[in-house]
Amino acid sequence: TNKQTNKQTNRQTIMGISLKDGYLVAYNIACCAGWAMVLSSAIQSILNHGLSFSALEKVYDAPALSSTLTRVQTAALLEIVHAALGLVRSPVFITTLQVGSRIAALFAVTHSPEAAHQYGAGMMILSWALVEVPRYAFYVAALITGDATKKTPFPLFWLRYSLFAVLYPTGIFGELTVFWKASKDALFLNLLGPGVGVQIMYYFIMSFPVIYAPGALPMILNMASNRKKAFQKRFAKPPPPPTGLVFPVDKKGERSSTPVAKEIVAAAIGAVSQTKAESVLREKNWRFGYVKHFVNLVEEQMKSPENALLMAQAGLSKAYEIFEFINGETGTTTSLKYAMSSETSKSFFTGYIKGQTPSRKNVLSVPYKGKTLFGQALKAQVDQWVSYGTIEKSAGEAIKNCVDRPGYLDLSDRYFVLLGAGSAMGPFLVLMALGANVVAVDLDRPNIWKRLISIARESSGSITFPLKVEQSTIQSDDDLYQNSGCNLFTETPRIRNWLLNLYPGKDFAVGSYAYLNGALHVQVSLAMDAICRDLSEKRKASLAYLCTPTDLHVITKEAHEASVREYKSYAKMIYCRFMRLLNKRYLRKNAMEPLKGVGGEYYVVNGLSVAQGPNYALAKRLQHWRAIVARSKGSIVSSNIAPATSTVSVVQNRTFAWAYEGMPYFKPYEIFEPETSNAVMSAILLSDLNDSENASNPKVKLNNPNELFKYGSFHGGAWRCAYQVDSIGEASVFIYFGRCAKPYVTGALVVGTAVGLKLAGYV
Repeated sequence: TNKQTNKQTNRQTIMGISLKDGYLVAYNIACCAGWAMVLSSAIQSILNHGLSFSALEKVYDAPALSSTLTRVQTAALLEIVHAALGLVRSPVFITTLQVGSRIAALFAVTHSPEAAHQYGAGMMILSWALVEVPRYAFYVAALITGDATKKTPFPLFWLRYSLFAVLYPTGIFGELTVFWKASKDALFLNLLGPGVGVQIMYYFIMSFPVIYAPGALPMILNMASNRKKAFQKRFAKPPPPPTGLVFPVDKKGERSSTPVAKEIVAAAIGAVSQTKAESVLREKNWRFGYVKHFVNLVEEQMKSPENALLMAQAGLSKAYEIFEFINGETGTTTSLKYAMSSETSKSFFTGYIKGQTPSRKNVLSVPYKGKTLFGQALKAQVDQWVSYGTIEKSAGEAIKNCVDRPGYLDLSDRYFVLLGAGSAMGPFLVLMALGANVVAVDLDRPNIWKRLISIARESSGSITFPLKVEQSTIQSDDDLYQNSGCNLFTETPRIRNWLLNLYPGKDFAVGSYAYLNGALHVQVSLAMDAICRDLSEKRKASLAYLCTPTDLHVITKEAHEASVREYKSYAKMIYCRFMRLLNKRYLRKNAMEPLKGVGGEYYVVNGLSVAQGPNYALAKRLQHWRAIVARSKGSIVSSNIAPATSTVSVVQNRTFAWAYEGMPYFKPYEIFEPETSNAVMSAILLSDLNDSENASNPKVKLNNPNELFKYGSFHGGAWRCAYQVDSIGEASVFIYFGRCAKPYVTGALVVGTAVGLKLAGYV
């Protein structure tokens, strides 16, 4: 098999460059050369006619410029194809808008003499060429060096991320003048004939300034943000030597996440199907091809309870074997499995702060849209969410349980271990407000502990935390913050040891809430898992997880049927039909065929988002596996789906922020604020810990262990929506920009109607 793989790899590479990269290099070189010819002709024309605005009016007539410009700008249509095929990581929708607007400007300048022979056209062409020559040259260098940030020549890097500040505004201004002049050119307006044809051409060309109005500034600001990130990355200090829990070194000498992820998923699937495991290992495009393998994984798990547990245990075991742990003191490298079994003595000192607020009658309150809901008002809102389809009935019942049974909220003798206590999605604030005893684990950064300890002091609860020194030796709050905390990556065994010996005899509920981007999320999830595994097995601790709606889940039959109904409704809408025509990847049906297994049929939803990537999917899958394994061994496990939430880590990505604004168009989606999500998910957690009839209780019989995730789901509409969550992103962004442009479009229609009536002689 290795020989065959090597032969295939050799056939697909030439001099170390893959065929894909070879094609992209050739494409970018050709475009760079074309734009260089346009730039040369434009500059020569300006020099020949003198440095003045009048010289810009003659740029389009420079020898061979118009034909070259047409060819090279039309070639940019391939960039939409590249994005759609996954050859580049550009978003298809944004690329289509950018290229499409330029094609429209090109169309106007080639068919309107008035648009072509005015200074704005020259400014537009010159701006385009000055941007594109270094841009395409930068892409060539990035492809050849393999690093777009640090290995590209600095002059190209600087030009790529700096010229936009001047040339985007001048280019946009030039394009607007082209559209405006074309709208006044009789020759252009009569391209489709007189009468109605004139009106069609007028509204067509003037629709672009309407689009530019809301879109130009965000585009420039986005480039400014990209520039800042690129420069920070280029000049970032080299990372320190790796310590703690790390990915193993691959054949290239790198610590890559891809081969590790494939081995772990293959090990899980291989426990029941060697054929599908081999398919995982053969996958060449893991970044964009991982979804089908996760689907296969879930399909195999749902065939029987034995399959589900066997695969989960195999995947976890492989992760412990393959990940390495580097001892920061000795530099010794071992497997994570060995590190967790051998390093059993070192621990932390213990810090403790008791809140100063007197205990009071605890009442569940949920912040929602500027109000604080409790009692009957909260129950009424929960019923509305259930009725609309935003949450499942079992989630609604869990929240109402906390309203009707105030004993669930008496946390004075409850102990919650929060791994990632400062997480935006964690329950720290709610638990402290209810007087809980929180054992907080988070990074050793003073700003984190200043916040956590300050909140604890103003609550009726208590906070226990790891310290580097005896608390009695600390002289000030600043010293306390400086010496608090730990590192889940580098001190995993030590944290486990500290927690195992903390508060003997007390029941712990251990929540995994730490989150990091990319491959780091896999590392932190596995570090938390190592701690959760030992606490659940050695102290019979309960475990708590927040699942994401962007994952593969077993769902209720009612949710499946609701999704089918929504699909039938939305499939008739013109907008949805239009989006489907644009790309078959848009608006894919959410309802999947049920899976057959021991115990009957199981309904599944595929919420995996390619944009989030395989590392995110693997990190969440590790938590799924631990949840069902721990439950099978007798631990209470609260593992419920949380809704899409507008946390800072999510909305800092502009594309996600735009999509969130448009997603509620697709019923029954709702995007929640962090405060709301924290409150409702904490209530479901408390219900899981107290209600013996909930699926979290290992004594409750499930037909398949993965059914644990279909109860208590506050999915925000993802399960009952007509379309898969990964297929509504572009449509949602389009809706958002449509709403932004609505006042401008309305104004343009009013003006256009008035002009039309004037031309028709009615006014």
